[in-house]
Amino acid sequence: MATLQELRGERLRKLEELRKKNINPYPADSKRTSAIKVISENFDEHAGSEVFLVGRVITLRKIGKIAFIVIKDDSGKIQLFLKDDNIVNANYNHSELNYSDINLLDAGDFIEGSGKVIKTQTGEISIEITKLRILSKSLRPMPTSWDGFTNKEERLRRRYIDLNTNQDVHDRFVRRSKFWQYTREYLIKNDFLEVNVPVLEHTTGGADANPFVTHMDALDQDFYLRISHELPLKRLIGGGYEKVFDIGPRFRNENYTDEHLPEHIAMEWYWAYADWKEGMTFMTEMYRDVAQKTFGTLKFNIRGFEVDLSKEWEILDYGEQIKSRYNIDVFNCTLDDVKKALSDNKLEVEQTDNIARGIDKLWKNLRKTIAGPSWLINTPLLISPLAKIDPLRPMTVERFQPIIAGSELGNGWSELNDPIDQLDRFKEQQELRKDGDKEAMMLDIDFIEMLEYGMPPTCGWGYSERVFWFLEGVTAREGVPFPQLRQEDDNTTKTIYPELYKNNQEG
Repeated sequence: MATLQELRGERLRKLEELRKKNINPYPADSKRTSAIKVISENFDEHAGSEVFLVGRVITLRKIGKIAFIVIKDDSGKIQLFLKDDNIVNANYNHSELNYSDINLLDAGDFIEGSGKVIKTQTGEISIEITKLRILSKSLRPMPTSWDGFTNKEERLRRRYIDLNTNQDVHDRFVRRSKFWQYTREYLIKNDFLEVNVPVLEHTTGGADANPFVTHMDALDQDFYLRISHELPLKRLIGGGYEKVFDIGPRFRNENYTDEHLPEHIAMEWYWAYADWKEGMTFMTEMYRDVAQKTFGTLKFNIRGFEVDLSKEWEILDYGEQIKSRYNIDVFNCTLDDVKKALSDNKLEVEQTDNIARGIDKLWKNLRKTIAGPSWLINTPLLISPLAKIDPLRPMTVERFQPIIAGSELGNGWSELNDPIDQLDRFKEQQELRKDGDKEAMMLDIDFIEMLEYGMPPTCGWGYSERVFWFLEGVTAREGVPFPQLRQEDDNTTKTIYPELYKNNQEG
């Protein structure tokens, strides 16, 4: 079997042959009158008409005086039918090919074909080509099995190949795009205003996470990549807007897991004069609307759980769940109680663990058994420093979290708008940071100033593309087009371009 380098060499030879004929293998222009799917699904309407189609060559067969080329665009595949006497007098200056030039094409090339819509003797919808142009000559074959590509990490590194050779992966990212499209549409339909807030922040907050740090030369100051959209959006509520949201990337300097990526897309909305109960009702319907439009169903099998978003969502009490599972009163326990429960359940006990962090670990271990859909409520105050206290249960906050397939797929609450209370909670978080908890929140004095000017009662909500990953049934890395990986260059590439690696080899 020929090596990739040998196959590339043969394609380079064909490229040179094209150039000798004064054929530009990479023209800037192309003509298309229809997507392939439109022709293949509406043959009767287009039969006999002249069309221009474009796409990547999938297969090419030349049998004497006829040839068959299957091309693929983003909508589908179709066969081009060629006769030697139909393709003559090509205008090489326009990148056109004669029938005799077809041998210079390879699978992977991009071409343009024009001709009549027909059915062949075997009944296959085809285009009887009268003009053929090359649009882009590929130098590497689109692999199906060459060394390493079947390896999952190689697929992630060369996602552009994965997308071409695996239709299910290609379709996944169409659904991902639709997921965010329908999220946006639902919010706009309900009078929310989309406002893009900064990614670079002097002080970052809104979540328990370790931030990335960068430096802005223009101001000669360090900035943080946001870990949440929360605080800027709430500043907008303080500025007089009543319904705002943003969709975009956020960054958390933590390890990869099947549910987490250091960089991912998230959405947060804030709704003035609404409370957590209104938010919970709103989001129940939003999950159903977005899921139905994205996937065409509300029933999912996720990690062994059967989940039906259309049924009535169960209400779970945080304290009752912990008490039932671990026999711990989250409102009246010691750190030793929590560490013992962690140890008894074979969960990691770290030196920096405090009661809040330990209880959160216990809850995350418990939630793995819950299929949902459920709403978790009555979260302890010590777990949620930015949420408003429930006046009927002052040791809890007005927070609501969806539990689906053993995970929390969102987060919402009645927002804290008491500046004195918020400052006290920020100070508590600062003490945790001093004690080594890098994920504790930073004190944002500008946010306190905004609250002192006044912010109305507000409900806030956020979810990330983890919702999509779960409903799609894939891990985090499989759920994004280009996950971060350690930089590695292909050995064949190093062989082809030795001058680019010379310094590294010498070093």
